[in-house]
Amino acid sequence: MDDDKLADRLRTVAGISVPGVAIVIVDADGVRARAAAGAADLGSGAPASTDMSCPWFSMTKVVTVTAAIRLAEAGLFDLDEPVLKHVPAVAHLTPAQDGARITPRHLMSHSAGIANPIPLYWIHRPDEPPPDLNDMVDRLLRKHRRLRFPPGTRSSYTNVGTLVLGAAMQRVAASRFAELIGNQVLEPLGMRRTGFGFSEGPHATGYHRRWDPLRLLLPRWVIGAPAGRWVSLQPFLLDGAPYGGLVGPLEDTARFLQMHLRDGELDGVRLLTPSATTAMREITKAGKRFDLGLGWFRPANARGTDPPFVEHLGGGAGFWNVMRIYPTRGIGVAVMGNATRYDHDAVAALALE
Repeated sequence: MDDDKLADRLRTVAGISVPGVAIVIVDADGVRARAAAGAADLGSGAPASTDMSCPWFSMTKVVTVTAAIRLAEAGLFDLDEPVLKHVPAVAHLTPAQDGARITPRHLMSHSAGIANPIPLYWIHRPDEPPPDLNDMVDRLLRKHRRLRFPPGTRSSYTNVGTLVLGAAMQRVAASRFAELIGNQVLEPLGMRRTGFGFSEGPHATGYHRRWDPLRLLLPRWVIGAPAGRWVSLQPFLLDGAPYGGLVGPLEDTARFLQMHLRDGELDGVRLLTPSATTAMREITKAGKRFDLGLGWFRPANARGTDPPFVEHLGGGAGFWNVMRIYPTRGIGVAVMGNATRYDHDAVAALALE
């Protein structure tokens, strides 16, 4: 499908459910097609594009796990050794004997049993410093002590578990988490506009449905000007970089997906071994909403889908994104849109047309 045809299909599928949406489709050789529809900002009329930066939210987790496995392959991080030695706050968990058994592999597959409180107020203004990651982990584990199940027995999605993983990673790498991700993933892949803050270049404004009562739960400073049936949101960043803090454009996301489709290598730079990228996509734990691999997951209601895929969603106030790999087709697709929710499945499926 060429770019013009993809743009027409995108307009038809997305409709008026999102102010602006963009899609990029890749294979191992590069970008197959890219398109955008609608507006990155309704006030100025700036068009949506694959160059507009959006918060990645939880799509960040796949980058976090990629970096963790890279540290492991370098001999710096044992994925099957208890994280308690790196993150003392794990001692707050109960039963204590179960908490002491939690490993990075449990955290990467969401099988540690750690709670998943709603991260509604885990945000800060772009000009404010984020909370210290170790302090945040300590505070959350003190408040949410009880494990939901013994580690490794099943899986249940948790943002807090990825924060614990990030705290362990920065301890073994002796580096702040943001710098670690830059050194291990972003810089080697040439993802120049992606990071844990807003870079230069076009950015999308987030929108939430104006009359949706959920907007009343957001901090007041986030609510911006109304725009028809939408209300705009002021720029914000997430607390806790490992679970969802990245911000960047689809053009960078395409490079990350291409690396995974090329079994860990891009432009002569190898980040992971082929066996590692394959292992990340292997679904090993079943859950109620998601079946989990290492970083990647598959919605439980997509079991048996043909062709099969793994993905990671990234959603929060004002934005909804997905990046997906169809391993048997050798295709990856990423979608970013500036509304809290829309039919991402219908958009991502355009990669198969």
